[in-house]
Amino acid sequence: MEIREVRGSGRFERIGAHSHIKGLGLKGLKAELIADGMVGQTEAREAAGIIVSMIKDGKMAGRAVLLAGPPGTGKTAIAIAIAKELGEDVPFVMIAGSEIYSEEKKKTEILMSAMRKSIGVRIHELRKIYEGEVKSLDIKMTRNPYNPYMQIPESARVTLRTKNETKTFEVGQSVAMQLINQGISEGDIIMIDAETGRVTRLGRSAEREKTYDIEA
Repeated sequence: MEIREVRGSGRFERIGAHSHIKGLGLKGLKAELIADGMVGQTEAREAAGIIVSMIKDGKMAGRAVLLAGPPGTGKTAIAIAIAKELGEDVPFVMIAGSEIYSEEKKKTEILMSAMRKSIGVRIHELRKIYEGEVKSLDIKMTRNPYNPYMQIPESARVTLRTKNETKTFEVGQSVAMQLINQGISEGDIIMIDAETGRVTRLGRSAEREKTYDIEA
């Protein structure tokens, strides 16, 4: 039985005047008449495409692009399309000339605020992890303090092997509990986060794979 979603017949509404623009509408470096929300201005779009390729090649660092023309000719649309072509990491901040003149703020302060919004910052988090094939695994068990007839893991000694080296680690109770709950055994490829102690099973080593007969 096929299940499909029935969408409502709601009216399409734009979020903004240029929210329909997805790019410059180029095929190679040639502009199509109607594409990616852009209509007309083929020569300007082709020139913008050259600018985009130069930016991606790193040849426009420290330079600005000035789009000049009468009102309503698509300058803002082309600027937004350039930002779309450069990807999601390139923010687009729209500011009108009338916003710069204010009695409360200086012109330089307004321009600096717009510049700060235009700067994208990507933060990389460095984490120390141990990854490799489980060569040997020895889990030390102890009595449960609340039930002396039940055994619980106290610690574990695990040896991880890679192509270049082999290391042995002593892990605590929480990591040993994860090794048991996930059914980790020799030949498994695992990853241990040194900061949080989280254990992730990535797969099975090709050397330890088994062949199973499948009966119909």
